Amino acid sequence: MSNILYEVKDHIALITINRPESMNALNTATMKELDAAITRGEEDDDVYVMIITGTGKAFVAGADISQMKDLTSMEAKVFGEMGNRVFSRIENNIKPVIAAVNGYALGGGCELAMACDICVAAENARFGQVEVQLGIIPGFGGTQRLPRIVGTSKAKELIFTGATIDAQEAYRINMVGKVVPADKLLEAAFELARKIASNAQMAVRQSKSAINKGMQCDIRTATSFETEAFAICFSTQDQKDAMGAFLEKRKLDGFKNK
Repeated sequence: MSNILYEVKDHIALITINRPESMNALNTATMKELDAAITRGEEDDDVYVMIITGTGKAFVAGADISQMKDLTSMEAKVFGEMGNRVFSRIENNIKPVIAAVNGYALGGGCELAMACDICVAAENARFGQVEVQLGIIPGFGGTQRLPRIVGTSKAKELIFTGATIDAQEAYRINMVGKVVPADKLLEAAFELARKIASNAQMAVRQSKSAINKGMQCDIRTATSFETEAFAICFSTQDQKDAMGAFLEKRKLDGFKNK
């Protein structure tokens, strides 16, 4: 891969978008490589958590305008479908994905951060759905995820104005879970990832599945998804080992993720 860096450490896959000359803008090639990196992390049994970040001054400054400028409506639809497919794969991946936002997260970059399960931002990060300033709308899920995260009124304000906000404002409106100094960003993201990786992975994955499914339906249907996920956990060795250790008042010697 020429636009994505991929490395694994402590059961954590670090996926770095590496086009600093274009502020990590998302073109077709980069989207395909990001998709391949997500697949690689998903299929690697040694990976429990994934972190997505960027190099240079940007997380992702948006989709690549030089590629989009002359697209026809049909070509734009294909491009939008690609972005939505890749971001939906991140959102619905069985493994948790953390966005470590190191700078500008605008347009498609903001949409990418919102597709991740948890967002940790550097103090200098900036967020925005700025597409109306370019004569278009968010095309990679921004009009759908942003209202679900911050509420309809605030989402309309941000999308209709194309305004950008800093990390503290993004934290205040729940777009971001944590804001840290820029030089501590990856340290904070890895610390969070390690905490997740230290738990029973079947339980973590069933939790993610229940939350994601439940957010798209009524509470009665949602709790039925939760009950199913709860039941699945009782088929695992980790549940038996952990509860046995608790009752016997002994320390559990790690999870086997079985």
